[in-house]
Amino acid sequence: MSYFNTTLAITKRELQVYLGSPLAFVFLIAYLILSGIFTFTLGGFFNMNEASLSSFFNWMPWLLIFLVPAVGMRLWSEERRLGTIELLLTLPVTVWQAIIGKFLASWIFLMVAISLSFPMIVTVNWLGDPDNGVIVSGYVGCFLLAGTYLAVSCLASSMTRNQVIAFIFSVMLCLGTTLLGFAPITNLLSRWLTPESIERVANFSYLSHFDSFQRGVLDTRDIVYFVSTAAFYLFITSLVVRQVRAR
Repeated sequence: MSYFNTTLAITKRELQVYLGSPLAFVFLIAYLILSGIFTFTLGGFFNMNEASLSSFFNWMPWLLIFLVPAVGMRLWSEERRLGTIELLLTLPVTVWQAIIGKFLASWIFLMVAISLSFPMIVTVNWLGDPDNGVIVSGYVGCFLLAGTYLAVSCLASSMTRNQVIAFIFSVMLCLGTTLLGFAPITNLLSRWLTPESIERVANFSYLSHFDSFQRGVLDTRDIVYFVSTAAFYLFITSLVVRQVRAR
């Protein structure tokens, strides 16, 4: 129970940092404005003549690629820059408690931000009769995708004191893996690889697994993919933090 309580205490501490920072509200406003622009303007919501949020979910992987690293870049880099990471790790707190606590706080913040787009659900239900099961599935996919991007950001943040470097590194890692399942990239690879090889490469992409959620399919394999990928990046983060602790 004490292990859980310590992790929960770290989570609460990090959430208080978010809620006490004006940047958190700037992030929320920026996310809501951008998601609205991508959905209703660039996504052609009113031109589809159908009651769905497909235009919203189509843009979410690309929007989160930049917004999630903006949230996660400070997790460890700020601690390292201020020198408080040594203080944190000398307390009766394990490395995993610190990592999970920080990760959960940021993930909760991101899920709240994504959930604040609920007026779009109200709008699409007011305009027509959408399949709300597909919408719920899409939101579950957004939560899992944000968690995976965040785990990547945790790793990048633990490797440097500079938040800008952590942000750029996170974006590059997330973007590179996502593009493996992007149609123009797979079409380009078809010139040199067999369809089976392309499918194997695409299976490593976040985009390929997110597409199932967009279609309303809650496939266990996709859930396991996101959870295991996030766990892998958090494990690598623990190795980096332990190395810092040993210095």
